[in-house]
Amino acid sequence: MSPLGTHEAPDGEWLRVHPASPFIRGWVVLAAIGFFFGRDLFERMLQGRPVLEDGFTGRVPWLVAGGGTVLLIAVLGFILTWYFTKYQVSEGYVRVNTGFVFRQQRQARLDRVQAIDIVQPLLARIFGLAELKFEVADAGESAVRLAYLRTDVARQLRATILARASGVVQAAGRPQEAVPEAPEYPVLSVPPSRLIGSLLLSEQSFFVVLGGVASVVLSAVTENRSFYFYLIPAVLGLGASYWGSFNKGYNFTAAISPDGIRLRYGLLDTQAQTLPPGRIQALKVVQPPLWRMFGWYRIQVNVAGYGAGGNNGEAASRTTLLPVGKLVDVMSMLSLVLPDPGTPEPGRIFAAGLNGLDSDGGFVTTPRRGRLLAPLGWRSNGFAATDTALLLRSGRWWRQLVMVPHQRTQSIAMHQGPLARRFRLVDLVLHTTAGPVQPRLIQAGLDEARALFDEQSARARLARKRQTSEQWLAQLDPHQVERLKETIPSITPVQEGQQDG
Repeated sequence: MSPLGTHEAPDGEWLRVHPASPFIRGWVVLAAIGFFFGRDLFERMLQGRPVLEDGFTGRVPWLVAGGGTVLLIAVLGFILTWYFTKYQVSEGYVRVNTGFVFRQQRQARLDRVQAIDIVQPLLARIFGLAELKFEVADAGESAVRLAYLRTDVARQLRATILARASGVVQAAGRPQEAVPEAPEYPVLSVPPSRLIGSLLLSEQSFFVVLGGVASVVLSAVTENRSFYFYLIPAVLGLGASYWGSFNKGYNFTAAISPDGIRLRYGLLDTQAQTLPPGRIQALKVVQPPLWRMFGWYRIQVNVAGYGAGGNNGEAASRTTLLPVGKLVDVMSMLSLVLPDPGTPEPGRIFAAGLNGLDSDGGFVTTPRRGRLLAPLGWRSNGFAATDTALLLRSGRWWRQLVMVPHQRTQSIAMHQGPLARRFRLVDLVLHTTAGPVQPRLIQAGLDEARALFDEQSARARLARKRQTSEQWLAQLDPHQVERLKETIPSITPVQEGQQDG
Protein backbone atom coordinates (compact mmCIF):
# COMPACT_ATOMS: atom_id res chain seq x y z
CA MET A 1 0.00 0.00 0.00
CA SER A 2 1.39 3.38 -0.96
CA PRO A 3 1.53 5.90 1.91
CA LEU A 4 0.84 8.73 -0.46
CA GLY A 5 -2.24 7.36 -2.13
CA THR A 6 -1.09 6.74 -5.68
CA HIS A 7 -3.39 6.72 -8.67
CA GLU A 8 -3.01 2.96 -9.20
CA ALA A 9 -4.39 2.00 -5.76
CA PRO A 10 -7.09 -0.69 -6.01
CA ASP A 11 -10.63 0.29 -5.26
CA GLY A 12 -11.43 -0.04 -1.56
CA GLU A 13 -7.82 0.02 -0.35
CA TRP A 14 -7.06 2.05 2.78
CA LEU A 15 -4.64 4.88 2.02
CA ARG A 16 -2.75 7.40 4.15
CA VAL A 17 -2.36 11.13 3.77
CA HIS A 18 1.03 12.69 3.04
CA PRO A 19 3.63 12.18 5.82
CA ALA A 20 4.22 15.95 6.08
CA SER A 21 0.54 16.59 6.83
CA PRO A 22 0.73 16.68 10.65
CA PHE A 23 3.75 19.00 10.56
CA ILE A 24 1.92 21.45 8.28
CA ARG A 25 -1.14 21.37 10.52
CA GLY A 26 0.91 21.59 13.71
CA TRP A 27 3.60 24.11 12.80
CA VAL A 28 2.08 26.48 15.35
CA VAL A 29 2.86 23.95 18.11
CA LEU A 30 6.48 23.71 17.00
CA ALA A 31 6.73 27.50 16.83
CA ALA A 32 5.26 27.79 20.35
CA ILE A 33 7.78 25.30 21.73
CA GLY A 34 10.66 27.20 20.13
CA PHE A 35 9.36 30.50 21.46
CA PHE A 36 8.92 29.20 25.00
CA PHE A 37 12.41 27.74 25.31
CA GLY A 38 14.23 30.37 23.24
CA ARG A 39 12.58 33.50 24.59
CA ASP A 40 15.26 34.21 27.22
CA LEU A 41 18.06 33.85 24.71
CA PHE A 42 16.31 36.13 22.25
CA GLU A 43 15.64 38.81 24.88
CA ARG A 44 19.28 38.74 25.98
CA MET A 45 20.43 39.24 22.41
CA LEU A 46 18.10 42.21 21.95
CA GLN A 47 19.25 43.80 25.22
CA GLY A 48 22.95 43.35 24.39
CA ARG A 49 23.54 41.16 27.42
CA PRO A 50 25.68 38.01 27.33
CA VAL A 51 23.76 35.11 25.92
CA LEU A 52 25.03 32.73 28.61
CA GLU A 53 25.59 34.01 32.14
CA ASP A 54 26.94 32.01 35.07
CA GLY A 55 23.54 31.32 36.62
CA PHE A 56 21.96 30.63 33.26
CA THR A 57 24.71 28.24 32.16
CA GLY A 58 23.77 25.78 34.86
CA ARG A 59 20.19 25.64 33.60
CA VAL A 60 21.09 25.10 29.95
CA PRO A 61 21.29 21.27 30.13
CA TRP A 62 17.90 21.13 31.85
CA LEU A 63 16.35 23.50 29.31
CA VAL A 64 17.83 21.53 26.43
CA ALA A 65 16.64 18.24 27.93
CA GLY A 66 13.16 19.63 28.65
CA GLY A 67 12.85 21.24 25.24
CA GLY A 68 14.11 18.11 23.52
CA THR A 69 11.63 15.95 25.42
CA VAL A 70 8.68 18.19 24.58
CA LEU A 71 9.79 18.36 20.95
CA LEU A 72 10.19 14.59 20.79
CA ILE A 73 6.70 14.08 22.23
CA ALA A 74 5.24 16.56 19.73
CA VAL A 75 6.99 14.90 16.79
CA LEU A 76 5.96 11.44 18.01
CA GLY A 77 2.36 12.68 18.28
CA PHE A 78 2.57 14.00 14.71
CA ILE A 79 3.88 10.66 13.44
CA LEU A 80 1.18 8.68 15.25
CA THR A 81 -1.48 11.09 13.95
CA TRP A 82 -0.27 10.48 10.40
CA TYR A 83 -0.02 6.70 10.86
CA PHE A 84 -3.56 6.32 12.19
CA THR A 85 -5.16 8.68 9.63
CA LYS A 86 -6.45 6.63 6.69
CA TYR A 87 -9.09 7.04 4.02
CA GLN A 88 -10.95 4.76 1.64
CA VAL A 89 -13.23 5.19 -1.37
CA SER A 90 -15.37 2.08 -1.73
CA GLU A 91 -18.94 0.82 -2.10
CA GLY A 92 -20.42 4.27 -2.64
CA TYR A 93 -18.80 5.77 0.48
CA VAL A 94 -15.78 7.79 1.51
CA ARG A 95 -14.46 6.64 4.88
CA VAL A 96 -11.90 8.49 7.01
CA ASN A 97 -10.29 7.01 10.15
CA THR A 98 -8.45 9.33 12.56
CA GLY A 99 -7.01 9.27 16.08
CA PHE A 100 -4.70 6.89 17.96
CA VAL A 101 -6.04 7.43 21.52
CA PHE A 102 -9.62 8.36 20.72
CA ARG A 103 -10.44 6.62 17.43
CA GLN A 104 -12.98 8.11 15.06
CA GLN A 105 -14.38 6.87 11.76
CA ARG A 106 -16.45 9.09 9.52
CA GLN A 107 -18.12 7.97 6.36
CA ALA A 108 -20.12 9.86 3.78
CA ARG A 109 -22.29 8.68 0.92
CA LEU A 110 -20.92 9.72 -2.44
CA ASP A 111 -24.37 10.35 -3.90
CA ARG A 112 -24.95 12.90 -1.11
CA VAL A 113 -21.90 15.01 -1.91
CA GLN A 114 -23.01 18.64 -2.15
CA ALA A 115 -19.71 20.34 -2.97
CA ILE A 116 -16.02 19.50 -2.98
CA ASP A 117 -13.07 21.85 -2.49
CA ILE A 118 -9.31 21.73 -2.88
CA VAL A 119 -7.80 24.12 -0.31
CA GLN A 120 -4.15 25.16 -0.30
CA PRO A 121 -2.92 27.28 2.61
CA LEU A 122 0.32 29.12 1.94
CA LEU A 123 2.55 26.60 3.74
CA ALA A 124 0.88 23.68 1.98
CA ARG A 125 1.39 25.38 -1.40
CA ILE A 126 5.11 25.65 -0.70
CA PHE A 127 5.31 21.87 -0.23
CA GLY A 128 2.95 21.10 -3.13
CA LEU A 129 0.18 19.76 -0.89
CA ALA A 130 -3.55 20.40 -0.71
CA GLU A 131 -6.50 19.66 1.55
CA LEU A 132 -9.54 17.92 0.10
CA LYS A 133 -12.76 19.01 1.75
CA PHE A 134 -16.23 17.91 0.72
CA GLU A 135 -19.66 18.66 2.10
CA VAL A 136 -22.22 15.90 2.47
CA ALA A 137 -25.90 16.54 3.12
CA ASP A 138 -26.18 13.87 5.81
CA ALA A 139 -22.86 14.58 7.52
CA GLY A 140 -23.01 15.27 11.23
CA GLU A 141 -20.34 17.96 10.94
CA SER A 142 -19.75 20.65 8.39
CA ALA A 143 -17.35 18.74 6.13
CA VAL A 144 -15.19 15.67 5.68
CA ARG A 145 -11.54 16.68 5.39
CA LEU A 146 -8.44 14.98 4.05
CA ALA A 147 -5.34 17.00 4.92
CA TYR A 148 -2.93 16.87 3.30
CA LEU A 149 -2.46 15.10 -0.04
CA ARG A 150 -0.17 15.79 -2.96
CA THR A 151 -1.90 18.27 -5.23
CA ASP A 152 -2.15 15.83 -8.13
CA VAL A 153 -3.49 13.11 -5.81
CA ALA A 154 -6.09 15.52 -4.40
CA ARG A 155 -7.25 16.42 -7.91
CA GLN A 156 -7.44 12.78 -8.92
CA LEU A 157 -9.41 11.88 -5.82
CA ARG A 158 -11.75 14.79 -6.42
CA ALA A 159 -12.36 13.58 -9.97
CA THR A 160 -13.11 10.07 -8.66
CA ILE A 161 -15.53 11.28 -5.98
CA LEU A 162 -17.33 13.61 -8.39
CA ALA A 163 -17.59 10.88 -11.03
CA ARG A 164 -19.17 8.47 -8.57
CA ALA A 165 -21.34 11.14 -6.97
CA SER A 166 -22.70 12.00 -10.41
CA GLY A 167 -23.71 8.39 -11.05
CA VAL A 168 -20.90 7.09 -13.26
CA VAL A 169 -18.43 4.26 -12.72
CA GLN A 170 -15.31 3.14 -14.49
CA ALA A 171 -15.87 1.08 -17.57
CA ALA A 172 -16.13 -2.68 -17.21
CA GLY A 173 -12.79 -4.48 -17.46
CA ARG A 174 -10.84 -1.44 -16.25
CA PRO A 175 -11.78 -1.16 -12.56
CA GLN A 176 -8.40 0.25 -11.51
CA GLU A 177 -8.00 2.81 -14.28
CA ALA A 178 -7.90 6.37 -12.97
CA VAL A 179 -10.96 8.48 -13.68
CA PRO A 180 -9.79 11.39 -15.86
CA GLU A 181 -10.43 14.88 -14.58
CA ALA A 182 -13.28 16.43 -16.53
CA PRO A 183 -12.37 19.33 -18.84
CA GLU A 184 -13.60 22.80 -18.01
CA TYR A 185 -14.63 25.84 -20.00
CA PRO A 186 -13.98 29.35 -18.55
CA VAL A 187 -17.06 31.48 -17.96
CA LEU A 188 -15.86 34.66 -16.26
CA SER A 189 -13.18 36.23 -14.08
CA VAL A 190 -13.23 39.19 -11.70
CA PRO A 191 -10.51 41.82 -12.32
CA PRO A 192 -8.63 42.94 -9.17
CA SER A 193 -9.54 46.57 -9.92
CA ARG A 194 -13.25 45.76 -9.81
CA LEU A 195 -12.81 43.81 -6.58
CA ILE A 196 -11.01 46.75 -4.96
CA GLY A 197 -13.68 49.16 -6.20
CA SER A 198 -16.46 46.99 -4.79
CA LEU A 199 -14.76 47.01 -1.37
CA LEU A 200 -14.32 50.77 -1.36
CA LEU A 201 -18.00 51.22 -2.27
CA SER A 202 -19.22 48.67 0.26
CA GLU A 203 -21.68 49.35 3.07
CA GLN A 204 -18.87 49.25 5.64
CA SER A 205 -17.00 52.05 3.85
CA PHE A 206 -20.14 54.17 3.77
CA PHE A 207 -20.69 53.93 7.51
CA VAL A 208 -17.02 54.57 8.33
CA VAL A 209 -17.05 57.69 6.15
CA LEU A 210 -20.32 58.73 7.78
CA GLY A 211 -18.72 58.22 11.19
CA GLY A 212 -15.72 60.30 10.13
CA VAL A 213 -17.95 63.16 9.02
CA ALA A 214 -19.87 62.99 12.30
CA SER A 215 -16.60 63.05 14.26
CA VAL A 216 -15.41 66.15 12.39
CA VAL A 217 -18.72 67.93 13.00
CA LEU A 218 -18.81 67.01 16.69
CA SER A 219 -15.18 68.01 17.17
CA ALA A 220 -15.84 71.40 15.54
CA VAL A 221 -18.97 72.04 17.58
CA THR A 222 -17.66 70.87 20.97
CA GLU A 223 -13.94 71.66 20.41
CA ASN A 224 -13.21 68.17 21.73
CA ARG A 225 -10.69 66.23 19.66
CA SER A 226 -11.32 62.93 21.46
CA PHE A 227 -14.05 62.01 18.96
CA TYR A 228 -11.34 61.04 16.46
CA PHE A 229 -10.18 58.20 18.72
CA TYR A 230 -13.50 56.45 18.23
CA LEU A 231 -12.63 56.02 14.55
CA ILE A 232 -9.45 54.04 15.25
CA PRO A 233 -11.09 50.66 15.98
CA ALA A 234 -13.52 51.21 13.10
CA VAL A 235 -10.68 51.90 10.65
CA LEU A 236 -8.67 48.94 11.92
CA GLY A 237 -11.68 46.67 11.64
CA LEU A 238 -12.43 47.97 8.16
CA GLY A 239 -8.83 47.37 7.09
CA ALA A 240 -8.95 43.79 8.37
CA SER A 241 -12.27 43.25 6.60
CA TYR A 242 -10.86 44.71 3.37
CA TRP A 243 -7.83 42.45 3.52
CA GLY A 244 -9.89 39.35 4.27
CA SER A 245 -12.30 40.04 1.39
CA PHE A 246 -9.47 40.90 -1.01
CA ASN A 247 -7.44 37.84 0.00
CA LYS A 248 -10.45 35.55 -0.48
CA GLY A 249 -11.80 37.15 -3.65
CA TYR A 250 -8.52 37.76 -5.49
CA ASN A 251 -8.20 36.10 -8.91
CA PHE A 252 -11.79 34.83 -8.77
CA THR A 253 -12.63 32.70 -11.80
CA ALA A 254 -15.64 30.58 -12.69
CA ALA A 255 -15.77 27.71 -15.17
CA ILE A 256 -18.22 24.99 -16.15
CA SER A 257 -17.38 21.32 -16.51
CA PRO A 258 -19.35 18.05 -16.68
CA ASP A 259 -18.90 17.63 -12.91
CA GLY A 260 -20.29 21.06 -12.01
CA ILE A 261 -19.44 24.71 -11.50
CA ARG A 262 -15.78 25.28 -10.67
CA LEU A 263 -14.71 28.34 -8.70
CA ARG A 264 -11.11 29.35 -7.98
CA TYR A 265 -10.01 32.23 -5.77
CA GLY A 266 -7.48 33.33 -3.19
CA LEU A 267 -4.24 35.31 -2.92
CA LEU A 268 -2.23 33.63 -0.14
CA ASP A 269 -4.56 30.69 0.57
CA THR A 270 -6.03 29.39 -2.69
CA GLN A 271 -9.20 27.36 -3.02
CA ALA A 272 -10.65 25.37 -5.91
CA GLN A 273 -14.35 24.76 -5.29
CA THR A 274 -16.65 22.47 -7.27
CA LEU A 275 -20.45 22.63 -6.97
CA PRO A 276 -22.14 19.68 -8.70
CA PRO A 277 -25.27 20.56 -10.71
CA GLY A 278 -28.50 20.70 -8.73
CA ARG A 279 -26.81 21.01 -5.31
CA ILE A 280 -27.56 24.73 -4.89
CA GLN A 281 -30.61 25.06 -2.66
CA ALA A 282 -31.25 28.80 -3.09
CA LEU A 283 -29.58 31.77 -4.77
CA LYS A 284 -29.54 35.50 -4.03
CA VAL A 285 -28.48 38.37 -6.32
CA VAL A 286 -27.82 41.61 -4.42
CA GLN A 287 -27.03 45.14 -5.57
CA PRO A 288 -26.03 47.65 -2.85
CA PRO A 289 -26.92 51.31 -3.59
CA LEU A 290 -23.35 52.47 -4.28
CA TRP A 291 -22.82 49.67 -6.80
CA ARG A 292 -25.67 50.84 -9.00
CA MET A 293 -23.57 53.53 -10.69
CA PHE A 294 -21.30 50.79 -12.09
CA GLY A 295 -24.00 48.13 -12.57
CA TRP A 296 -22.36 45.67 -10.17
CA TYR A 297 -24.03 42.70 -8.44
CA ARG A 298 -23.10 39.99 -5.94
CA ILE A 299 -24.40 36.38 -5.93
CA GLN A 300 -24.62 34.18 -2.84
CA VAL A 301 -25.99 30.66 -2.51
CA ASN A 302 -27.21 28.12 0.03
CA VAL A 303 -25.56 24.70 -0.20
CA ALA A 304 -26.24 21.89 2.27
CA GLY A 305 -23.36 21.66 4.74
CA TYR A 306 -21.98 25.15 4.13
CA GLY A 307 -23.93 26.62 7.04
CA ALA A 308 -25.10 30.18 7.45
CA GLY A 309 -21.96 31.83 6.15
CA GLY A 310 -22.32 34.91 8.32
CA ASN A 311 -19.22 36.93 9.11
CA ASN A 312 -16.86 33.97 9.04
CA GLY A 313 -14.43 34.67 6.21
CA GLU A 314 -14.10 31.09 4.95
CA ALA A 315 -17.83 30.35 5.13
CA ALA A 316 -18.71 33.64 3.45
CA SER A 317 -16.30 33.02 0.57
CA ARG A 318 -17.59 29.47 0.04
CA THR A 319 -21.19 30.68 -0.23
CA THR A 320 -20.26 33.43 -2.72
CA LEU A 321 -20.90 32.42 -6.30
CA LEU A 322 -19.84 35.83 -7.68
CA PRO A 323 -18.18 38.48 -5.44
CA VAL A 324 -18.82 41.32 -7.89
CA GLY A 325 -19.87 41.29 -11.52
CA LYS A 326 -21.85 43.06 -14.20
CA LEU A 327 -25.28 42.05 -15.47
CA VAL A 328 -23.82 39.83 -18.20
CA ASP A 329 -21.82 37.96 -15.53
CA VAL A 330 -24.94 37.50 -13.43
CA MET A 331 -26.83 36.08 -16.40
CA SER A 332 -23.95 33.70 -17.15
CA MET A 333 -23.94 32.36 -13.60
CA LEU A 334 -27.72 32.05 -13.51
CA SER A 335 -27.59 29.96 -16.68
CA LEU A 336 -25.17 27.58 -14.95
CA VAL A 337 -27.17 27.28 -11.75
CA LEU A 338 -30.50 26.92 -13.53
CA PRO A 339 -29.77 25.54 -17.02
CA ASP A 340 -33.51 24.98 -17.51
CA PRO A 341 -35.09 28.29 -16.44
CA GLY A 342 -38.58 26.97 -17.10
CA THR A 343 -39.60 29.94 -19.24
CA PRO A 344 -39.15 30.81 -22.93
CA GLU A 345 -37.95 34.33 -21.97
CA PRO A 346 -35.42 33.90 -19.16
CA GLY A 347 -33.57 37.14 -19.93
CA ARG A 348 -36.74 39.18 -19.61
CA ILE A 349 -37.91 37.69 -16.32
CA PHE A 350 -34.43 37.73 -14.73
CA ALA A 351 -33.87 41.37 -15.77
CA ALA A 352 -37.27 42.28 -14.36
CA GLY A 353 -36.33 40.51 -11.14
CA LEU A 354 -33.17 42.56 -10.83
CA ASN A 355 -34.29 46.00 -11.96
CA GLY A 356 -38.04 45.88 -12.64
CA LEU A 357 -41.01 47.51 -10.95
CA ASP A 358 -44.69 46.65 -10.74
CA SER A 359 -45.72 43.82 -13.08
CA ASP A 360 -42.57 43.84 -15.24
CA GLY A 361 -41.72 40.29 -16.29
CA GLY A 362 -44.97 38.94 -14.87
CA PHE A 363 -44.15 39.72 -11.22
CA VAL A 364 -47.00 40.01 -8.72
CA THR A 365 -46.22 42.87 -6.33
CA THR A 366 -47.59 44.32 -3.08
CA PRO A 367 -51.11 45.75 -3.52
CA ARG A 368 -51.50 49.54 -3.46
CA ARG A 369 -53.01 49.35 0.01
CA GLY A 370 -49.56 48.29 1.27
CA ARG A 371 -47.79 51.46 0.16
CA LEU A 372 -48.22 52.99 3.63
CA LEU A 373 -46.24 50.15 5.19
CA ALA A 374 -43.56 50.13 2.46
CA PRO A 375 -43.65 53.55 0.74
CA LEU A 376 -40.38 52.90 -1.15
CA GLY A 377 -40.47 49.15 -1.74
CA TRP A 378 -44.09 48.23 -2.40
CA ARG A 379 -43.64 48.44 -6.18
CA SER A 380 -40.48 46.26 -6.00
CA ASN A 381 -41.56 43.55 -3.57
CA GLY A 382 -43.08 40.70 -5.55
CA PHE A 383 -42.82 37.17 -6.92
CA ALA A 384 -42.93 35.26 -10.16
CA ALA A 385 -42.85 31.52 -10.84
CA THR A 386 -41.43 29.58 -13.77
CA ASP A 387 -41.73 25.86 -14.40
CA THR A 388 -38.51 25.20 -12.47
CA ALA A 389 -38.03 27.96 -9.87
CA LEU A 390 -39.72 30.60 -7.74
CA LEU A 391 -38.35 34.15 -7.96
CA LEU A 392 -38.72 36.62 -5.07
CA ARG A 393 -37.91 40.30 -5.65
CA SER A 394 -37.49 42.91 -2.92
CA GLY A 395 -35.87 46.25 -2.14
CA ARG A 396 -35.77 49.62 -3.86
CA TRP A 397 -32.36 50.77 -2.63
CA TRP A 398 -30.79 47.43 -1.68
CA ARG A 399 -32.09 45.42 -4.60
CA GLN A 400 -32.39 41.70 -4.12
CA LEU A 401 -33.56 38.77 -6.23
CA VAL A 402 -33.89 35.33 -4.62
CA MET A 403 -34.35 32.16 -6.66
CA VAL A 404 -35.41 28.80 -5.19
CA PRO A 405 -35.69 25.69 -7.41
CA HIS A 406 -39.07 24.08 -6.78
CA GLN A 407 -37.64 20.75 -5.60
CA ARG A 408 -35.53 22.59 -2.98
CA THR A 409 -38.55 24.02 -1.19
CA GLN A 410 -38.63 22.08 2.07
CA SER A 411 -41.57 23.87 3.71
CA ILE A 412 -43.54 27.12 3.53
CA ALA A 413 -44.88 29.40 6.24
CA MET A 414 -47.01 32.55 6.27
CA HIS A 415 -46.30 35.29 8.82
CA GLN A 416 -48.72 38.11 9.59
CA GLY A 417 -48.39 40.75 12.29
CA PRO A 418 -51.23 42.90 13.66
CA LEU A 419 -50.45 45.84 11.39
CA ALA A 420 -50.15 43.65 8.29
CA ARG A 421 -53.45 41.98 9.26
CA ARG A 422 -55.11 45.41 9.23
CA PHE A 423 -54.01 45.92 5.59
CA ARG A 424 -54.62 42.26 4.60
CA LEU A 425 -50.92 41.67 3.88
CA VAL A 426 -48.71 38.70 4.74
CA ASP A 427 -45.09 37.58 4.48
CA LEU A 428 -44.44 34.16 2.95
CA VAL A 429 -41.25 32.33 3.98
CA LEU A 430 -39.69 29.40 2.12
CA HIS A 431 -37.49 27.09 4.17
CA THR A 432 -34.35 25.61 2.61
CA THR A 433 -30.98 24.63 4.06
CA ALA A 434 -29.11 27.09 6.29
CA GLY A 435 -27.17 29.78 4.48
CA PRO A 436 -26.93 33.48 3.68
CA VAL A 437 -30.06 33.28 1.49
CA GLN A 438 -33.34 33.55 3.41
CA PRO A 439 -36.19 33.34 0.87
CA ARG A 440 -38.96 35.64 2.02
CA LEU A 441 -41.78 37.26 0.08
CA ILE A 442 -42.44 40.62 1.75
CA GLN A 443 -45.91 42.13 2.20
CA ALA A 444 -47.82 40.15 -0.38
CA GLY A 445 -51.56 40.46 -0.67
CA LEU A 446 -53.37 37.92 1.49
CA ASP A 447 -55.26 36.32 -1.40
CA GLU A 448 -52.18 36.19 -3.62
CA ALA A 449 -50.08 34.70 -0.80
CA ARG A 450 -52.64 31.99 -0.08
CA ALA A 451 -52.75 31.05 -3.76
CA LEU A 452 -48.96 31.00 -3.96
CA PHE A 453 -48.81 28.86 -0.80
CA ASP A 454 -50.94 26.15 -2.40
CA GLU A 455 -49.38 26.40 -5.85
CA GLN A 456 -45.79 26.32 -4.59
CA SER A 457 -46.52 23.34 -2.36
CA ALA A 458 -47.88 21.47 -5.37
CA ARG A 459 -44.94 22.51 -7.58
CA ALA A 460 -42.40 21.41 -4.95
CA ARG A 461 -44.12 18.07 -4.46
CA LEU A 462 -44.22 17.41 -8.21
CA ALA A 463 -40.58 18.45 -8.70
CA ARG A 464 -39.42 16.11 -5.94
CA LYS A 465 -41.30 13.22 -7.54
CA ARG A 466 -39.48 13.87 -10.79
CA GLN A 467 -36.13 13.76 -8.99
CA THR A 468 -35.81 10.01 -8.58
CA SER A 469 -32.10 9.88 -7.74
CA GLU A 470 -29.52 11.88 -5.80
CA GLN A 471 -27.02 11.11 -8.55
CA TRP A 472 -27.25 14.11 -10.81
CA LEU A 473 -26.26 12.26 -13.99
CA ALA A 474 -29.34 10.06 -13.61
CA GLN A 475 -31.46 13.19 -13.92
CA LEU A 476 -30.10 14.15 -17.36
CA ASP A 477 -31.72 13.26 -20.64
CA PRO A 478 -30.00 10.69 -22.92
CA HIS A 479 -28.55 13.35 -25.23
CA GLN A 480 -26.79 15.07 -22.33
CA VAL A 481 -25.45 11.73 -21.10
CA GLU A 482 -24.05 10.97 -24.55
CA ARG A 483 -22.27 14.32 -24.62
CA LEU A 484 -20.72 13.54 -21.23
CA LYS A 485 -19.64 10.09 -22.44
CA GLU A 486 -17.88 11.71 -25.38
CA THR A 487 -16.12 14.08 -22.99
CA ILE A 488 -15.13 11.34 -20.51
CA PRO A 489 -14.81 8.17 -22.60
CA SER A 490 -13.57 5.86 -19.82
CA ILE A 491 -16.75 6.01 -17.73
CA THR A 492 -20.28 4.86 -18.29
CA PRO A 493 -23.54 5.75 -16.55
CA VAL A 494 -24.75 3.60 -13.70
CA GLN A 495 -27.53 1.33 -14.86
CA GLU A 496 -30.70 0.89 -12.85
CA GLY A 497 -30.04 -1.38 -9.87
CA GLN A 498 -26.26 -1.33 -10.40
CA GLN A 499 -24.11 -0.75 -7.31
CA ASP A 500 -21.58 2.10 -7.27
CA GLY A 501 -17.97 1.24 -6.50
